[in-house]
Formats: sequence, C-alpha cells, structure tokens
Amino acid sequence: MAENTSRGLFTLSGITGMLIATLLLLAILAFLVTKAIGVQRAEAKHFYDPAPIVNSLDNVKMISKDNAKYDLSKL
Repeated sequence: MAENTSRGLFTLSGITGMLIATLLLLAILAFLVTKAIGVQRAEAKHFYDPAPIVNSLDNVKMISKDNAKYDLSKL
C-alpha cells in the first residue's frame, strides 16, 4: 500500500484547518447573535397585544358564525 506522506501539522487537515473551521463557526455564531439582538430590539417596541379584537374577547363566542364579522387585517 502507498503511504500517506502528505500529512502535516500546519496543512488544511491539521491545526490550520481546525482553526479555520473554528473561526468560521464563531463568525457564523456572532452574526446570528447580532441579528437576534437586532430583532429583539425591534420587536420590543411592538409588543404582543393578547386581545386585539375590540380589546376584549368577552364578546367572541368559541363557535359562532358572527366571528366572521371581525376583520383582523385592519389591526
């Protein structure tokens, strides 16, 4: 069999490759974390209103044909 003589400590299959892969993963992590923080900051100003239908869900029955008159696209 032929012996693998192309191995080396500072080749892409050695320490250099491991460092490149680690730095790439850390860069992806940093990018995703900064995007997530940006989304959190933007959405903190538009918090969730749990009762968008006339600010009360008391007038909405669970099963009713009258529920069709509430237009949620205008909210």
